[in-house]
Amino acid sequence: MNTADVPSPGPDGDDHTDFADATRGLVDRFESCVIRNSRGRVIWDNDRWGFLEQDCPETVHPNLWRIGQLNAHQGLFEVVPGIYQARGLDGSNMTLVEGDTGVVAIDPLCSKETAAAAMELYHRNRGDRPVRAVVYTHSHGDHFGGVHGVTDPRTVAAGECEIVAPAEFMEHAVSENIFAGPAVRRRAVYMYGATLPASPRGMVGFGLAQAMSRGTFGLIPPTATVEATGQELTLDGVRFVFQLTPDTEAPSEMNLALPDHQVLLIAENVTHTLHNVLTLRGALVRDAHAWASSITESLQLFDDAEVLIGSHHWPTWGRDNVRRILTEQRDAYAYLHDQTVRLMNRGLTGAEIAEELTEFPAELARSWSVRGYYGSLSHNVKAVYQRYMGWFDGNPAHLWQHPPVERAKRYVAYMGGTDAVLAKARISAEEGDLRWVAEVLNHVVFAEPSNTEARELLATTYERLGYAQENGTWRNFYLTGAKELRAPYDRPPVRPGLTLGSIDMIAALTTRQVFQSLAVCVDGPRAAAHRLLMRWEFSDTGEVWTLLLGNGVLTPLRGDAPGGEKPRLTLGLERPGLDRILAGRTSFTDAVAAGAIELDGDAGTLATFQDLLEQPSATFPIVLP
Repeated sequence: MNTADVPSPGPDGDDHTDFADATRGLVDRFESCVIRNSRGRVIWDNDRWGFLEQDCPETVHPNLWRIGQLNAHQGLFEVVPGIYQARGLDGSNMTLVEGDTGVVAIDPLCSKETAAAAMELYHRNRGDRPVRAVVYTHSHGDHFGGVHGVTDPRTVAAGECEIVAPAEFMEHAVSENIFAGPAVRRRAVYMYGATLPASPRGMVGFGLAQAMSRGTFGLIPPTATVEATGQELTLDGVRFVFQLTPDTEAPSEMNLALPDHQVLLIAENVTHTLHNVLTLRGALVRDAHAWASSITESLQLFDDAEVLIGSHHWPTWGRDNVRRILTEQRDAYAYLHDQTVRLMNRGLTGAEIAEELTEFPAELARSWSVRGYYGSLSHNVKAVYQRYMGWFDGNPAHLWQHPPVERAKRYVAYMGGTDAVLAKARISAEEGDLRWVAEVLNHVVFAEPSNTEARELLATTYERLGYAQENGTWRNFYLTGAKELRAPYDRPPVRPGLTLGSIDMIAALTTRQVFQSLAVCVDGPRAAAHRLLMRWEFSDTGEVWTLLLGNGVLTPLRGDAPGGEKPRLTLGLERPGLDRILAGRTSFTDAVAAGAIELDGDAGTLATFQDLLEQPSATFPIVLP
């Protein structure tokens, strides 16, 4: 392999501070950390990472092996008296702050089951303290999805538990998890290595964590919103000071300080790895400039912090160490932003800049905390370029290219046909030019997907590339691609009806958000032949909505349609009935038959509407056409 394909080894391996910090304050741990749901299905298995206790093999980059060892520690840890973290029980951390009568839970993990297990571990060591407040630091699902494991909607509605989140939290939680959820979740299978075995030749983690749990995902809407930096709240007698950091690691995010403990919780804005300006699973492009500026503000606002904790990884103790890691992370995002823009203004494209900016300056490069275990300089500088310049690099040849399959067929033909390409690819593979081999063989596979020789050679190439990566998500993409070339993703049969997400998640949405989620499921070309007007009357909430379908667009309107246009159909129902339909528990047809929906008008309108909704795909192909 060319040396340019292999990341540099990184800092001095004799520094074991991170290993001491990752285990510091251990209170208790699960003897066997395997968490199941109510049906007995395993949704988290931390025991499978036991192989990381061995020496690093040739099939894993030593730096990725190292961060996997650090992330695999599980249990309840004391940060300082009164503040605890559950780590290694999911892909994120839950922080528990003890108050006057109970506890405040910050970022309640990904799944109900893992969050409940974390509370079990806490209760058996600290007593049965009720959760008096939940804080979501940002709008990514691994920081709110397990909320039903720490509290429930009735307790929140009764005022016995407050839910606190940053401004615009719900809008962005819906955008990422519902609107674009199916596409993001499919690519997340690759990014997080969800189908790979945990082994030295498979999944070893992804830098930010070891894996994401696969349990019950839910959401309870906030009851209090943080609107400004410096805003203070007292939750169960504990003083919290907030810093809003929008458009950083998430479009809606905040840090918080616990001044009476001299602890700063930095959310996911600072971790022990370089993060992503744009995740490989897909998301809104983040603002690296704003990200760096927010860390500068944190350094100024919370200069007296003695301990730094986050929503991932282990804490940092000592004021000088806190300043150091904040400064290193700030400078990393500022450097990749500023230097990308400098080279962009010289005329380089994103791909060219990624070849130019391959290392941080020497002082930063010596820091373990900015290694590219999760984000990489390569894909981060492309993301900065994309934020400013978009997908088009300005070259007219790239303005109207053929789609992948047609382009592949033409490339293969121009290169002399499949046999000639395969022969040349084998030579390039022997020479170590694997990046080029992957590109040309991808054309062969897209031109001739049934060509088993090409697929096997490409799979082997992906494996070799994957084994060399310091970046866990790159490794997972390569190895998952190899696996699906050899055994294409098993597509389950399409179920009738529509499934937009878990019922707990859908129930947390406003009715407007529910209808907006339906709008992105409308088959526009077919729907353009129809004009439908339906009135929805919700007897439990008193809401009245009109759905207008015209020009292939579904528009939700609160109240009646403008201009006095009469609906073709009026539906009477309760909101939970609609939630059940959109969670795949039932269908519109079955709900009408069961009396859960009453119709007044042309019943065929509902049948037409239902037929025009397209179920998002959870299994679309990626390495095959």
